[in-house]
Amino acid sequence: MPDTVDKATGPHIITIWWLAIRPKTLSLSWVPVLVSSSLAFSEQGQFSWLVMLTAVLAAILIQIGTNLHNDAKDFERGVDRPDRQGPVRVTAIGWLQANQVRNAAYMAFGLAFIIGLYLIWIGGWIIFILGIASIVAGLAYTGGPRPIAYGMFGEIFVFLFFGVAAVVGTYYLHTHQISWTSMATGAAFGLLAAAVLTVNNYRDIYSDKLVGKITLPIYIGEAATRIEYAGLMILPFVLIIPSGIKQPWALILAYLTLPGALWLVIRFFKTPPSPACNDLLARTAQLQLIFGLLLGIGYLI
Repeated sequence: MPDTVDKATGPHIITIWWLAIRPKTLSLSWVPVLVSSSLAFSEQGQFSWLVMLTAVLAAILIQIGTNLHNDAKDFERGVDRPDRQGPVRVTAIGWLQANQVRNAAYMAFGLAFIIGLYLIWIGGWIIFILGIASIVAGLAYTGGPRPIAYGMFGEIFVFLFFGVAAVVGTYYLHTHQISWTSMATGAAFGLLAAAVLTVNNYRDIYSDKLVGKITLPIYIGEAATRIEYAGLMILPFVLIIPSGIKQPWALILAYLTLPGALWLVIRFFKTPPSPACNDLLARTAQLQLIFGLLLGIGYLI
């Protein structure tokens, strides 16, 4: 479904909710779970279909909850306006009421918790703490007196929860162990998730300044943000080397996406903060998806 639609007449209600959950970046939550499951099987011979599918669903629901809560809270704070440079936000455009979107977010978080009870039974108190922390962080991303998204630590948030926590937590569920390779792989996916957010915040530098948001790109400036993005895109190919030593096919397949990463870096250096970044954001998320699927396949060969 398209990211932009006729704002005057409005789309079908299903399309509205589809746009609200931001499907183009949902791979940030479930791809690390798949890769970690493959890594666990490759290193330890431990794997459970039920654990993997439950973790995937819980991760997706937490991201959907975060996205919906972000949609409602940004509108209520006056951050998202109808003339925003990014993709349409359903609350700001008036297609849904803030309370509808917020209630849907709470429902997504609640379902994630209910589904996660099985994972807690499998993994114990460590998984309980990780799950609660993920939900609280999702709410705090744009909620509370000091929202994470409105400061300089948004990239750290996605690095931890869409990378390290997702991979290490899933690996632990399968194996009841934590390995250095799972931590390095988690860091790799955390960096790619942070790259997606960096493009988002870079695009909104000027509009964010007007509403008092001080994101990392605003703090370090445009030139440093371009260098940051380059590092976030290239370092993951270094971090997967430890796990790839035992599984060379993982490196071979994952490195097929390196030219695409370099191409995106070059494009980012040439693109000013503007709506042109929307395509870069989507393609950065796509690269994470392809990188992850090829890496996961490589672990199984």
